[in-house]
Amino acid sequence: MASSHFVLTHVPGGSALSGFRARALLTRLQQVQPNVTGVDARYVHWVASTRELDDLTRDSLTRILTYGDAYEGPTEGTLVVVTPRLGTISPWASKATDIVHNCGIEVHRVERATEFVLTGEVDDWDAAAAVLHDRMTETAFADHDAAAHLFDERDPEPMERIDVLGRGRGAIEEADARFGLALSGDEIDYLVEAFTGLSRNPSDVELMMFAQANSEHCRHKIFNADFVVDGEVQTQSLFGMIRYTEAVAGEGTVVAYKDNASVMAGGPVTRWMPAEQTGPSPYGEHPDEVHVLMKVETHNHPTAISPFPGAATGAGGEIRDEGATGRGSAPKAGLTGFMVSNLNLPGTQENWEDEDYGAPEHIASPLDIMIEGPIGAAAFNNEFGRPGLGGFFRVYEQTVDGVRRGYHKPIMSAGGLGAISANQTEKIIFPAGTLLVQLGGPGMRIGMGGGAASSMASGTNAAELDFDSVQRGNPEIERRAQEVINHCWAMGEQNPVLAIHDVGAGGLSNAFPELVDGAALGARFDLSAVPLEESGLAPKEIWCNESQERYVIALQEDSLDQFAALCERERCPFAVVGVAKDDAQLVLAGESDDHPIDMPMEVLLGKPPRMTRDVRRVERSTAPLDVSRIDLRESAYAVLRHPSVASKRFLITIGDRTVGGLTHRDQMVGPWQVPVADVAVTLSDFVGLAGQAMSSGERSPLAAVDGPASGRMAVGEAITNLVAAPITLSGVKLSCNWMAACGEDGEDAALFDTVHAVAMELCPALGVSVPVGKDSLSMRTKWDDKQVTSPVTLVVSAFASLSDVTGTLTPQLRGGDTTLLAVDLGAGRNRLGGSILAQVNAEFGGEVPDLDDPARLVALVDGVNALRASGIALSYHDRSDGGLWTTATEMAFAGNTGVDLEVASIQALFTEELGAIVEVPSAQVDEALAALAGCGEVTVIGKPNSDKRIRVKIAGRSAVDEPLSDLAQAWDEVSWRIASLRDNPECADSEHSAVGTDVPGLVVAPSFDPADDVAGPYLNLGARPKVAILREQGVNSHVETAFAFDRAGFEAYDVHMTDLQAGRFDLADAVGLVACGGFSYGDTLGAGEGWARSVLFNPALTEAFSTFFHREDTFGLGICNGCQMFAALADLIPGAQAWPRFTRNRSEQYEARLSQVEVLDSPSIFFAGMAGSRLPIAVAHGEGFANFDLRGDESRVHRAARYVDGNGQPASAYPLNPNGSPDGLTAVTTPDGRFTAMMPHPERVQRNVQLSWTDGPIGQASPWSRMFRNARVWVD
Repeated sequence: MASSHFVLTHVPGGSALSGFRARALLTRLQQVQPNVTGVDARYVHWVASTRELDDLTRDSLTRILTYGDAYEGPTEGTLVVVTPRLGTISPWASKATDIVHNCGIEVHRVERATEFVLTGEVDDWDAAAAVLHDRMTETAFADHDAAAHLFDERDPEPMERIDVLGRGRGAIEEADARFGLALSGDEIDYLVEAFTGLSRNPSDVELMMFAQANSEHCRHKIFNADFVVDGEVQTQSLFGMIRYTEAVAGEGTVVAYKDNASVMAGGPVTRWMPAEQTGPSPYGEHPDEVHVLMKVETHNHPTAISPFPGAATGAGGEIRDEGATGRGSAPKAGLTGFMVSNLNLPGTQENWEDEDYGAPEHIASPLDIMIEGPIGAAAFNNEFGRPGLGGFFRVYEQTVDGVRRGYHKPIMSAGGLGAISANQTEKIIFPAGTLLVQLGGPGMRIGMGGGAASSMASGTNAAELDFDSVQRGNPEIERRAQEVINHCWAMGEQNPVLAIHDVGAGGLSNAFPELVDGAALGARFDLSAVPLEESGLAPKEIWCNESQERYVIALQEDSLDQFAALCERERCPFAVVGVAKDDAQLVLAGESDDHPIDMPMEVLLGKPPRMTRDVRRVERSTAPLDVSRIDLRESAYAVLRHPSVASKRFLITIGDRTVGGLTHRDQMVGPWQVPVADVAVTLSDFVGLAGQAMSSGERSPLAAVDGPASGRMAVGEAITNLVAAPITLSGVKLSCNWMAACGEDGEDAALFDTVHAVAMELCPALGVSVPVGKDSLSMRTKWDDKQVTSPVTLVVSAFASLSDVTGTLTPQLRGGDTTLLAVDLGAGRNRLGGSILAQVNAEFGGEVPDLDDPARLVALVDGVNALRASGIALSYHDRSDGGLWTTATEMAFAGNTGVDLEVASIQALFTEELGAIVEVPSAQVDEALAALAGCGEVTVIGKPNSDKRIRVKIAGRSAVDEPLSDLAQAWDEVSWRIASLRDNPECADSEHSAVGTDVPGLVVAPSFDPADDVAGPYLNLGARPKVAILREQGVNSHVETAFAFDRAGFEAYDVHMTDLQAGRFDLADAVGLVACGGFSYGDTLGAGEGWARSVLFNPALTEAFSTFFHREDTFGLGICNGCQMFAALADLIPGAQAWPRFTRNRSEQYEARLSQVEVLDSPSIFFAGMAGSRLPIAVAHGEGFANFDLRGDESRVHRAARYVDGNGQPASAYPLNPNGSPDGLTAVTTPDGRFTAMMPHPERVQRNVQLSWTDGPIGQASPWSRMFRNARVWVD
């Protein structure tokens, strides 16, 4: 029974489709409905309230919900109204409702739908609707009245008792099938025995909770199993072998195997944070001993079903794992990886895509996964405020020795590193009476059974259960929760959080028992205390749903008021759900005496029978590749076009890489910003040069015939990537993520042998340990009579602390009189099995590469470090997919220079044995060869040239002679084609056409001396003018902004909008106001618009801001999201009436770039003395287009900065102009110069060491620091 008692108010909205998206959608529609002639769409809103709204409120809502371009399309035609899926609440609704509430309007909920209008004839409405909505996350209706069912309130299903006492095993078997519990036979027997012993029937809540807590996903039963391989009983479990690495090489590990992330030793750090946590206070330096968090997760099953939310919540879950380590910590930088089957890109037919093997209907295609999944992961990281600095992308699908291999069930990997105070790494064993708190978002009917579902093969679960197991992400509320966690750990020994876990698989039913089990206690919970955002949830849905952005916390009872104040300040929901008890009983109390849960902890988390895996090896082999039959030129181009080799640009520029201000090295390299970096590097703080490095390694195709070799090669690749940074091998820690299709012939044994090779042999030989990892062991997809089985897949993420980040090498060739050395750890064996060369020729290729002697890898690390220390190593790039051919061409792309190479054979050019190319001065080749002795084979293979051609001689004969530009175009093709399908195709074409051309790169050309600190005379005067570093919920760039102003001589105050609303801070006390970058309200209603409306619809705030703006002694700066907010407040700012609004980028994509900007001659106080400077600067926004059509006057606006090309001309072409603004406009100011709004991020690049590329002194302040110093000069 479903009904709604709300009054619904309908508010029309603006256009929902741009021209190019409408054209693309029409093409898809006409494939199923050829008589459709047009399609357009607009947003429509419903506001649910408990009473009829008066005219004034309706008018206010109309103004609040007016955003974007006006709808000018047809009003007559066939309607398809697409809403969020019935029974769910969209993230958009949660944030829009927050905005409306913060504007002082009381409503129950605001929701948005998209109303499509189809012109022409629609013969099959269902077929057309299927094109227009994703049934995983949306519902389609034929009219508005039906769509109003979105607000229906459902009666909850009653709790069930499963009749074990009467029906025994059969009752649980039936429940297992009905609820998708994925229980094993042993577990069913265990439950029958347990509840028979308790003399009662279990509830459906208890069974669902048990299934989640004991799923393969959560308990890792196979990794803890006893193995019998080929009849021989093994003495170690898989997990036992991994633990062995810590036993022999665990020095420097602080936390392993017992928390949500592992921790390795860091060092002294100058943390930058407010003095007080519960209200406004000045930022300052806080010395601390800080360790390094490491974690990598996978989210494969949800990404297969619905790529955007699956990948988004994968990233979000891993971020929560980091934040919930110890007593709370801070995520810092992320990596993301994908593996999928063949893309079959439209308009191409590649040789390796030999057949369309098909897939189950409800599994997303590989191409859809790579269009939507990376956007989901990047969007979550962007909105949360974590830079994405690395990852991997592999496409593999091939029949090998009779087995169809591939990734129909994709791998979606999310990982990263973070920072944790040394005194916060251990959870406290809390006592009975401790409060058990949920922090974060409310519960909803989503993600039911995700832990169990992910443990099943894709395609074998019922489609609806698969859909029910996928979550939705709301990163903006996770940001709020993280801010609360940050405040708590910042209190040091006074931290009120005694222990914390994230809510992931199994929801509260897994997280709360795990929390209290860590203290060896029981607990009593109140079901009615769990925060919900939906009606009608059954008890099992309340307790077991996997709603995201939640944490569970053990909180000191006497700290509740303080914790509540923190949450109120950050607008982060929380609830006390239970209390710890000393009776080892888990009770979930409902409305009656028949409790949904009342069971001993030892039954839930006890030890069901240990699994035994009795498995056998299967020997596999393939014929060697006959290189005499291949077309070398065609193969050379094909290797560069293969997605595993090709440019990953389409994965990178969608992700913010500079937020937080602690990035030193991201994926982009050199003045042409080519995506070829080997390693990601972060800084420990804003003042020093210490930091961390992380990299990835995976060689999964090799496992189709040789699992152990693939494992060794994955470890080797991670380290040959990592050594681009100044690491010591003894300080390296690895995360190992293991994927396999356990249960398939030979796959369990291959997994066992791979773990043994890595953990028992290679890691001890290298002196590195594996303190963290994860497994996903149902990597197969079954449907009809077909099956695709993934090879055993090891993804290695390597982490290291660095004493000085500035020694990091990049692949950018320096040119001049230099020589290229090839380091071959394979010592000339040149094996081609599993290589890209073999794949593009539709073969596997025989014997696979391997790391035959770990000592060679040790020698490589030592040798590169020696060359780095002596200044001989000029550039470095590892050898991997595509062999030396790829390594050399990528270095040439980064340096925009040609290369002459000479190798002994085709095999030597394309083998993917471990190795690298190192560029050294020609005069010091002998010294370099001596340093690299012991690496296997080291040979001189070539030199850069100045004629922009790649030439290869094989055994003295010319084999390849191609223009650099043609090769670069081939290498960029996959990114171009995917971007053309995903983004504005005109922008994709523009960027692709410029790849490889001889255009000038970035330049650093200040019109002043950056070393001249104009604020210096004011720093010792004692007076530090107060500047409010203003943030709203979702803002994430406030910390680096505060540092920039502090270093210029200001007292930078942390001020939240709630501080202004509650009267805790008065703008009258400040001379400066800085609106920071980020995603206020998740950019809902337009970037910065919700933030501005919370001011404009609050009379007291409107008066406070207006008064501040009109004082003659004040100044203000809006950066990115703050720029958009300032622009929306233009009517309050004297002289800002000509400013434009900043709206969706022309590409309709988030743009993260290092862009060239010219400072213009303007009145801006921030740019005094900087006019004419051309400088690179971080750009990261989705809505930066200066839209004078919506508001402003282009002829009267005071321009302060613009994007320019390499010749200093205003940039009009994408991506030099990343958002399409007229004449490259990117900053505006007022006639008196006191208020400036700019889209780029100077606060993130105030030090040269923060820039992805610069030719300035690496240890000095960047030219952008002048902006903040100028403001200090102006005040006096």
